[in-house]
Amino acid sequence: MLLRFVSLKEPLARSLDLDSNTSALTNAILALEDGRTFSGRAFGHSGTTSGEICFNTSMTGYQEIITDPSYRGQIVTMTYPLQGNYGVSPEDAESSQPHIRGFVIGELCELPSNWRSQQSLEDYFKDHRILGIEDIDTRALTKHLRSQGAMRAVISTELSAEQAVEAAKNAAPMEGSDFVKEVSTESAYHWEGESRLWTIPSVTTGQTTNYVDLPPVKYQIVAYDFGIKYNILRSLRQAGFQVEVVNSRTPASEVLAKQPDGVFLSNGPGDPAALTYIHEEVKQLIGKVPVFGICLGHQILTHCFGGTTYKLKFGHRGGNHPVKDLRSGKVAITAQNHGFATDPDSLPDFVEVTHINLNDQTVEGMRSKNDPVFSVQHHPEAAPGPNDDKGFFGEFVELIESHRAEHSNTTH
Repeated sequence: MLLRFVSLKEPLARSLDLDSNTSALTNAILALEDGRTFSGRAFGHSGTTSGEICFNTSMTGYQEIITDPSYRGQIVTMTYPLQGNYGVSPEDAESSQPHIRGFVIGELCELPSNWRSQQSLEDYFKDHRILGIEDIDTRALTKHLRSQGAMRAVISTELSAEQAVEAAKNAAPMEGSDFVKEVSTESAYHWEGESRLWTIPSVTTGQTTNYVDLPPVKYQIVAYDFGIKYNILRSLRQAGFQVEVVNSRTPASEVLAKQPDGVFLSNGPGDPAALTYIHEEVKQLIGKVPVFGICLGHQILTHCFGGTTYKLKFGHRGGNHPVKDLRSGKVAITAQNHGFATDPDSLPDFVEVTHINLNDQTVEGMRSKNDPVFSVQHHPEAAPGPNDDKGFFGEFVELIESHRAEHSNTTH
């Protein structure tokens, strides 16, 4: 019997020629604006793409990352070496389409193994014309980005190394960018989502299916779509909210005319300081209705309070970031995806910092002492294994109930 050694770095289908339909390998280059380059192999689409390159330390969740609107304008590097091993499932998407500019990985799995998989990651990239590059030393690349900071980059199958570096230097910077206008819904809509909640069957409760009924609707809220994720909408509905999603340019007067129980400010891409037209509208909501913001929504509230944001050296992206609640002393393991942060020294006295990141002490949550407004920088809906961070949707319920009670007392 003839045995053949298969390199751990070489995809199985390629090394054994198991798939005769596998496309021919295409050389590609990854070039950074500081002149550093990496050679690899393209998959999915071909051509040239540019954007800010960043890295994500999550071990799973590549489909959620690819379809997260907050990654608009970015090339994403995955630090975990193997990607695509469980394929692509429509149920795992965070929006209607992918938003990344490019995908940098160590190795692509061409034979996904999962009963929920509908297609391979490579075929998904082909369908959506996304340029991926594999066989990259992602550890070396990540260490370089941690040392030098996030920067502009280019992936190309057609440019020389010198041309790609020059193209990276000429790419649009993330500072001052407004990608919200590209990802926000054009028309307002009511989130219907699933009629039941997907869950894991429980032996103790005698549950026999993967679904349980959703709770009844108790509150009507309006959600500003700056790049909202499906799982945020699911989490809001699971907490008893009926959600109407509106465009990022919707005037505050139009939102208040709907008489919502609360307003939610979503996550999204780009530089929060560039969104002055959004700041002006959100300012008009504060004090008139309970407000809850996540990620970009948190940063927008920072500016509405009179504070400022700044660009992090390489951002927070992954599923294992420790965040401390300064009110209770408890620490939660959180999912994060942001490249900008709130400057705590710029916040006025009436704003309390409620949460901090234990890795670098950056602001992870805040609330107003004067009005029913609070926000978090991380993603409580993401549940990257632990679920200890999901209580903020319940806190929004409590804020609305408290506001209702105070309003009832003042009107009687």
